[in-house]
Amino acid sequence: MRKIKFAKAVASGNDFIIVELKATQRTQELKNLAKNICDRKYGVGADGLLVLAKSRVADLKMRIFNADGSEAQMCGNGARCVALYAGRRLQAAGCRLKIETKAGIIESRVMADKVKIRLTEAKEYQPGIPVKINGRELRINFINTGVPHAVIFVEGIDTIDVSNLGRQIRHYECFAPYGTNVDFVEPVDKDTIRVRTYERGVEDETLACGTGAAASAIVFSFQSQEAKVKKYKINVSTQGRETLRVCFTKDMLKISDLWLEGKVNIVYRGEYYV
Repeated sequence: MRKIKFAKAVASGNDFIIVELKATQRTQELKNLAKNICDRKYGVGADGLLVLAKSRVADLKMRIFNADGSEAQMCGNGARCVALYAGRRLQAAGCRLKIETKAGIIESRVMADKVKIRLTEAKEYQPGIPVKINGRELRINFINTGVPHAVIFVEGIDTIDVSNLGRQIRHYECFAPYGTNVDFVEPVDKDTIRVRTYERGVEDETLACGTGAAASAIVFSFQSQEAKVKKYKINVSTQGRETLRVCFTKDMLKISDLWLEGKVNIVYRGEYYV
């Protein structure tokens, strides 16, 4: 058996295991490691595994593996955890790092226990997609903030069966073959929304989702018919009982300068036996 050193990090209720491995590590080995180490009964337990390696185009490279072993292109809260982990390793307060992901290069800023990241360009917005679930037609908004998200506005968000309804929408034919994450959104006021997210790969509701918070905030801003260029700062209340802040500039349906900010904690370090 061999030992792998890891750190456990939490961002708004999303928990991740961070490991540093050689870039030559085979993908199938990493998928198997993710399934085993993320198991909450027989492993460390987490929503996902974040694998760090050297990068030729950024300060470091991050690969993201969900708890089911599937690889994701991007993870907002995961990137924030990696930024804090790397920043502390460099012992640099207020440091700025660039992180290479499959969705592009992410810029990050570490400020004590708060981390903000600049997300890749939001794209593929499609409003009002008709979806029929349990005999009822829903209108779903779709947007990609590094990974795909279906955004649904609801009333009484606490009563929503996120696991059941989210699972059906996640696998709906119009989102094939890769499926989508599903965000249920309830507006609180003009600057605040509540969000609950069903995450593909975890295949259940998670306590938060960074790219989902960004997707929800952007689609929420699209509900306004203002034509002028406007800067938004949206507070996103998550099931993890923390509030994420999503900042961006909107010009009609074009989004630029998209940032995600919130707290991150490294909760412990250890060794895992493979």
